[in-house]
Amino acid sequence: MIKRFIIAFVLLVLVVGGIVGFNMFRDQAISDFFANMKPPAVTVSTMTVEPISWTPGIDAIGTVSAAQGIDLTVETSGIVAFVSFTANEQVPKGKVLVQLDDAVQQADLTAAKIQADLDDQSLERALELQKRGVNTDVTVDSARAAASASKAQVAKLQAVLDQKQVRAPFSGTMGIPKIDDGQYITPGTTIATLQDLTTMRVDFTVPEQAYDRLRIGQPVTFGQTADDLVYKGAITGIDPKVDPVSRLVSVRAEMTNPQGRINPGQFLQVRVELPTEDNILAIPQTALVSSLYGDFVFVVRPPEDAAAPAEPASGDGSDAVAAEAPEPETAQPPALSAFQVFVKAGRRTQGRVEIIEGLSPGDQVVTAGQNRLFSSVPVVVDNTVTPALDPVRTPTPAGGDAAEAGTAEGAGE
Repeated sequence: MIKRFIIAFVLLVLVVGGIVGFNMFRDQAISDFFANMKPPAVTVSTMTVEPISWTPGIDAIGTVSAAQGIDLTVETSGIVAFVSFTANEQVPKGKVLVQLDDAVQQADLTAAKIQADLDDQSLERALELQKRGVNTDVTVDSARAAASASKAQVAKLQAVLDQKQVRAPFSGTMGIPKIDDGQYITPGTTIATLQDLTTMRVDFTVPEQAYDRLRIGQPVTFGQTADDLVYKGAITGIDPKVDPVSRLVSVRAEMTNPQGRINPGQFLQVRVELPTEDNILAIPQTALVSSLYGDFVFVVRPPEDAAAPAEPASGDGSDAVAAEAPEPETAQPPALSAFQVFVKAGRRTQGRVEIIEGLSPGDQVVTAGQNRLFSSVPVVVDNTVTPALDPVRTPTPAGGDAAEAGTAEGAGE
């Protein structure tokens, strides 16, 4: 009985030991496999960091208004006789836009003119009689006063008659008519809007820290998007007072609008151009990664632990080694890896960011594909597809890979 127990115990130990040993061997084999397995190379696009000329600026959002723009109204009440304009019509200065019924005023003016002529004739007779010595000075003065009063009455009635007309105070574009023929209107009734679209005003605000960098006549660019600042202008006014609530400074600029594509009331992206700075390092914003630990980029360079090329074996097997050596035309390109580098970012604009610390000229920075990277991972560079940058503000560096450099001329604050 004891012998059977011992045999069963030995068999149990062998089975359990075999299972444990197999599991340990399997875990060690898996660990060795993953430890020796190299991750596949990640395809990325890169650019070479080069010093460029950087034009800093102050970015803002402005509201457009016409340099001359009003809502037309009437000064007196009456019935509309006719409306002589249409929507979007270009009208010259002084054109009659609306005529109110003025029959009563015309009659009053005619009567006043007749009375004025009669008083002028009476004054002439009084002066003639005075020359003959048969008229007193009092009579002449009374006739002169009556003639002057009649002329004043004519002027008054003419002014009342003019109030029955609405004329264009300046040349511009008419809006949609808001009244109709035969309608009774009162003072303050809006007829339409009149806007001069040739010159536009843009009002915007900037932080108080930028107040000292603003100047009258400073160039300003405008556009409907930050990447399309095609309109040019200049600063015409700077509010001397900082808003104590918002801590912003109000600024006004003027721009030409030759094609009439900008309308009053629109929002525009505004950029105040500042003096150009040289030797600035800038990269596309797509290359910069932000994290809780700071901003960083991936720099492509040969791996730090790359093994040196093996020496050919000496002795009788030298011919075999030489035969196995790769031909020059079939030599593989040098291995590259991506390394994480923390940087200090500065101003940003036009899809680019200024790098203050962390990079040097000539560094090859990853601009796309970094979401799959980690430090020391092997990479393959493919620059056939790169992030688009503003072609207008990107100077072309001379030579080789410098054409891939992310250059910029604008910097937001």
